[in-house]
Amino acid sequence: MQEKSKFLANERHFLYNWLKICLKGIDKLKLPTDYTDKMKALLGDEYPAYIDAFSKPRLYGLRVNTLKISTAEFEKICPFPITKIPYIDNGYFYDGDLYQPAKHPYYFAGLYYLQDPSAMTPASRIPVSRDNKVLDLCAAPGGKSTELAAKLAGTGLLVANDISAKRAKALQKNIELFGVRNSLITTEYPEKLSRFFNGYFDRILIDAPCSGEGMFRKDPDMIKAWDTDSPKKYAAMQKDIVKYAVLMLAPGGYLLYSTCTFSPLEDEETVMEILRLDKRLSLCDIAPYEGFAKGRPDVVKNGISDLEKCVRIFPHKMDGEGHFLALFHMEESDETHTDIASSKRNNKSNKKKISKEDLASFEEFRSHLKINMDTKDIESHEGMLFYDKNIPEAKGLSFLRKGLFLGECKKKRFEPSQALAMAIRSDEYDNILNLSADDDRVIRYLKGETISAEGSDENDGLILICVDGYPLGWGKKQRQTIKNKYHSGWRLM
Repeated sequence: MQEKSKFLANERHFLYNWLKICLKGIDKLKLPTDYTDKMKALLGDEYPAYIDAFSKPRLYGLRVNTLKISTAEFEKICPFPITKIPYIDNGYFYDGDLYQPAKHPYYFAGLYYLQDPSAMTPASRIPVSRDNKVLDLCAAPGGKSTELAAKLAGTGLLVANDISAKRAKALQKNIELFGVRNSLITTEYPEKLSRFFNGYFDRILIDAPCSGEGMFRKDPDMIKAWDTDSPKKYAAMQKDIVKYAVLMLAPGGYLLYSTCTFSPLEDEETVMEILRLDKRLSLCDIAPYEGFAKGRPDVVKNGISDLEKCVRIFPHKMDGEGHFLALFHMEESDETHTDIASSKRNNKSNKKKISKEDLASFEEFRSHLKINMDTKDIESHEGMLFYDKNIPEAKGLSFLRKGLFLGECKKKRFEPSQALAMAIRSDEYDNILNLSADDDRVIRYLKGETISAEGSDENDGLILICVDGYPLGWGKKQRQTIKNKYHSGWRLM
């Protein structure tokens, strides 16, 4: 019986891929003539191989959250087959036609992020170190921000920005799901950020909005959205973004510019624009991989030889979709600049202190929490508490989150947040219910249902629900029943 089921599953997999290949063949015939002419000029003899890549199935990737788990440990517990992505330290391929990692409890525990393999490259190639101040300027939905946070390992500062408050909601969820404590999530235009953070950041990542040519194979809707003027329109937008990004880079800092397009106007020409913005900037070599293609000095007017240090990723040369990367370094400088926002940014006197009543409620809860947290680093907003150690004052900026949202004080009791549950380890709270991933109560909990505590000897009251030792969220235990406190907007559908 098992052999028959396995055979049927393989047969369905074969038929699915066959149909997908057929559809991809149709998609490639719909590529605009203006676009194919451009690609023929860019690729020359490689153009047929690029077109053939449209007949190959898309690849699925996941990136392990090293804030919570090592890659070695994840490989031991991963419930579905994975294969290492050779050019990403914590990246893996999985079969997205057979498995749904986004529905597994480990996803809800924030152990991994689902992301196209080549889209993992920008955050992997910017040299982030502990205690760096890092800006992800076009951050939503958070794939790159979460990796930057993992590289910071709880130190320094991550400012994750997106001009769209709607898109930034997804960014906020992913940052909280990953257990990031040291972030400021803003929704500002680069111009305003540059006035506030002049010369401030050690590392800046700009994954710029673009015409999306590198995603044509993965998402045929991108083909429909493209027209001849798309690269020109996005190039103008990119030049406006990078103009202000450069102002925010500190001397000695690194800036990584990336797109998911092949257009030289949006790639090499924007790189040239960045170099023109500040004479202290120079292009750096990017950690190589066999399939990386060099940037092209010949495709833009007055292109310099250093453009070859850029990287372009093609689907016919790599296991992934299309991407472009350029890494810049700003030389150290003795020049001083006037930072008109520095006093406002560093002014801690504006912090709203906790009332005595709310502090008492929080302290009772904190007696069960095994992490160091100085009260002076906790800010109160109408009873909502935020831990914002080392987070700059953000008065005057539009933002969604400043530090870690701890929870809310309600009628002489403190109710901890979903974000706090995701930011602590299971051994940092003294009352937990640890369930195995195959326990049906896990799925029921993630769906928002009341679950049974039968067979457990945990104390009544607030309890941290975990899956295989990794926190999922809160519950309220009373005898053998646990009332569900899982975030309603995160529930498994």
